[in-house]
Amino acid sequence: MTAAPGRRSSTFTRLLRHGFTDASAAERLLDSPELAPLRDDPVLLEALGGTADPDLALLGLVRLLEAQQSPGARELLDTLISSKPLRDRLLGVLGASTALADHLARHPDDWQALVMYEAYDLHPGVEEFEAGLAEATDPVSLRVAYRRCLLSIAARDVCGTTGLAESAAELADLATATLRAALGIAEAAAPEDAALCRLAVIAMGKCGGHELNYVSDVDVIFVGEATEGTDETKALRAATRLASHMMRICSETTVEGSIWPVDANLRPEGRNGPLVRTLSSHLAYYQRWAKTWEFQALLKARPVAGDLDLGAEYVAAVQPLVWKAAERENFVPDVQKMRRRVVENIPVAEVDRQLKLGPGGLRDVEFAVQLLQLVHGRADTSLRSGTTLDALEALAAGGYVGRADAAQLDEAYRFLRSMEHRIQLFRLRRTHLVPEEEDELRRIGRSLGLRTDPVADLHREWRRHAGVVRRLHEKIFYRPLLDAVAQLATGEARLSTEAARERMVALGYADPASALRHLEALASGVTRKAAIQRTLLPVLLGWFADSADPDAGLLNFRKVSDALGKTPWYLRLLRDEGAAAQNLARVLSAGRLAPDLLMRAPEAVALLGDGDGGGLEPRPRAHLEQEMYAAVKRADGAAQAVTAARGVRRRELFRTAAADIVGSYGTEEQPAEADQGALVDRVGGAVSDLTAVTLAGTLRAVVRDGWGDELPTRFAVIGMGRFGGHELGYGSDADVLFVHEPRDGVDEREASQAANKVVSEMRRLLQIPSADPPLLIDADLRPEGKSGPLVRTLTSYAAYYRRWALTWESHALLRAEPVAGDEGLGRRFIELVDPLRYPADGLADEAVREIRRLKARMESERLPRGTDPKLHAKLGPGGLSDVEWTVQLMQLRHGSAEPGLRTTRTREALAAARVAGLITDEDAATLDEAWVLATRVRNAVMLVRGRAGDTFPTEPRELAAVGRYLGYGPGHAGDMLDAYRRTARRARGVVEELFYGIAER
Repeated sequence: MTAAPGRRSSTFTRLLRHGFTDASAAERLLDSPELAPLRDDPVLLEALGGTADPDLALLGLVRLLEAQQSPGARELLDTLISSKPLRDRLLGVLGASTALADHLARHPDDWQALVMYEAYDLHPGVEEFEAGLAEATDPVSLRVAYRRCLLSIAARDVCGTTGLAESAAELADLATATLRAALGIAEAAAPEDAALCRLAVIAMGKCGGHELNYVSDVDVIFVGEATEGTDETKALRAATRLASHMMRICSETTVEGSIWPVDANLRPEGRNGPLVRTLSSHLAYYQRWAKTWEFQALLKARPVAGDLDLGAEYVAAVQPLVWKAAERENFVPDVQKMRRRVVENIPVAEVDRQLKLGPGGLRDVEFAVQLLQLVHGRADTSLRSGTTLDALEALAAGGYVGRADAAQLDEAYRFLRSMEHRIQLFRLRRTHLVPEEEDELRRIGRSLGLRTDPVADLHREWRRHAGVVRRLHEKIFYRPLLDAVAQLATGEARLSTEAARERMVALGYADPASALRHLEALASGVTRKAAIQRTLLPVLLGWFADSADPDAGLLNFRKVSDALGKTPWYLRLLRDEGAAAQNLARVLSAGRLAPDLLMRAPEAVALLGDGDGGGLEPRPRAHLEQEMYAAVKRADGAAQAVTAARGVRRRELFRTAAADIVGSYGTEEQPAEADQGALVDRVGGAVSDLTAVTLAGTLRAVVRDGWGDELPTRFAVIGMGRFGGHELGYGSDADVLFVHEPRDGVDEREASQAANKVVSEMRRLLQIPSADPPLLIDADLRPEGKSGPLVRTLTSYAAYYRRWALTWESHALLRAEPVAGDEGLGRRFIELVDPLRYPADGLADEAVREIRRLKARMESERLPRGTDPKLHAKLGPGGLSDVEWTVQLMQLRHGSAEPGLRTTRTREALAAARVAGLITDEDAATLDEAWVLATRVRNAVMLVRGRAGDTFPTEPRELAAVGRYLGYGPGHAGDMLDAYRRTARRARGVVEELFYGIAER
């Protein structure tokens, strides 16, 4: 352009105002001879400014005019001047798709396709597209004809003449016509094969659902039958050749590019199965072997090409199987597994850019709609549409989804699919990732009508709609259940009782009638409490359904709500504090122990929040002691004091169990804790500290009640076994020794009587039946065992150990640690026993043999009859006993020379043995892994069953709950047991070498 600088400046400004980003380049293009007739036409700039990318549209127009021969160019320019519809369509396509601009540059006469199908009310179907492809006789001409038809769809789409649903349907119809044309080309190339068989092409996925993308695999299934008088095997081979040829025609890349891949992997047995099967073979597979996801995929099955009568027979035969899928035994675990697999397979770097698979993405909408169809479509045939938006509309009409929720989900789905279409249309590449480049984001935003600040507005709208999908994905499963049991406004549709019951079953509730009664009790009415419950329950029900026992979770929630519903802070805590509601759902549905502890004092729900008074971190021992001693001091008498002490213990046990469950399950904000050893150490330390503090408080209460300020003898409690090792589990007894020492001037007999009375009273008070769990004191590790005195003086212990101590007693003393009472006396007891447990000369060979004999006898005598030894976490091969005795043998042998081994804790001693070179890094890691896993199994059993156990439960729900605690999803109980056996087997190999002295593993 050769105008004066002033005019150039004016043109430059006009270009910027019309949305051009490179105004200088645009000026040069406008100055080209091809655009001479339109150079000063203001309508052209207006039209270019209305496109997604004016720079791209102008460049594409110049390329198209350059490719035209002179008469063609004149005709195109005249049409651009006179026809606004054509102008908007052509420039709209050129500004949205470089791939279609390239096609027009190669085939400049195809611009006339932009006015195709106007006689069909702008909504062409399969017949119109077949006519558009009719002249294609080979793969190359088919690709050209396909792009020509695609041009017409894209033009009306980008101009807003057709909406998302219509465009997606037209793309599916074009795919149908293309499959028919490709099959026709294949049959023409091999007429002898076509004569031998009937071949039906069944569309699946988005093509089958009449909602195809611009660029997507076209999923199909092939069904073949022999023609009359033809051998079936020969017919299937002929059908396979035709199907393979048809797939190649559509998928292969030529000078004109490719159309799209035809994907037949949804067929029975996937890519490992035959490409073509007979109808009877399909049915045999589906009736015997098919998984839930295969029936979900068949929701969209639709015959599209080949022998349509055979295709219709196929669909009619499989539909009854589809609508029985929700009755399958593993329906819920299968569905949950599918849902998790989608998320797990997203590369971490792509999660935030995934339109399809990411949180709040298209798959969330499709998955939710399809699951509701499978559940309710058995009885309601109006729900059996393969098209997502049509099915969503039907679900809303039937009351299965609230109308407002359905409207929001419909809007979000249309927006996300439109984004996906615009992204794919640009280069005609299959992708579901939102680009990161600003120019691409700007083009997408403008194409969706966001013109003020396209990039920022696009991000805002995308995130808003994704948030809606995330929220409603859970809500639409559960909100209608509340509507079914609550009063609705006149005219509102709602689930019938039977439909609500069906949905509860599909979500994993074993007793749907009881579950619906709980919902009615919680959510019915017009009170503020009921209103808040109706807000909370949709999400809570989802979390319960994600557990191994949803019924227990809902029942326990009703019990807690009945106890605390009138307390003003309770519902406010769940509504307003992000972590509290999900923590409560996890705790209430994870087993019996934590809910039982909570039901005895429901106010402990406050611990699950993150505000004042909340928090699940174990409290330091010093703080617990301070609270315990204050509670004892306030009480009237020992009985009342110990009741208060046991109440503190119950609350802190709940805190520890809840923290363990939340750490093992994880939440939306905080994933499951990866360091299993840290979880085990935290539980063992917290329960051991709590037991020690409870004993200390009980001791103080008994002494104060019987003797006032001072007992006539110094008194100490020595923790033994797992207690002394800071490794107690939820169901562990307190293994202890009691030691006393008369004060100056006190007769030894009087002191002994006082000490025995203290022990007797402590044991009695801690075991009195009450709402609080008892604390059992076990003193069987004392000298002479059960036949020996409960309490001895320090001098008596010294005399016994000097003269009578056996190897097993030295072994047991490895775990001895003072836990309560007189600290000085406790230290002197430890000084007394150190030479026994860490002998200066190590262990004699005979002592080693005695320990090995004792271990072998224990394995043979104490293992319960009928128990699978390989799954016994304590006494089985590779279990706790194996690891602990191996570590303790190293302590007995080398503790005198290696200070690091002088600890009561198994994992610390094992780490010290590794540092000292007594065990290899690999073997130490093997033993540590086995010990941690076995400890977690025991903790899990106690949490799930509410009573201690050393082996995996046999009841399926309990076993599944143990699996969830250990990190295994639904349906993976077998994997959990196999993993335990492997870990224990490796540990047993190390034990046989290091403990039993067997040289080879």
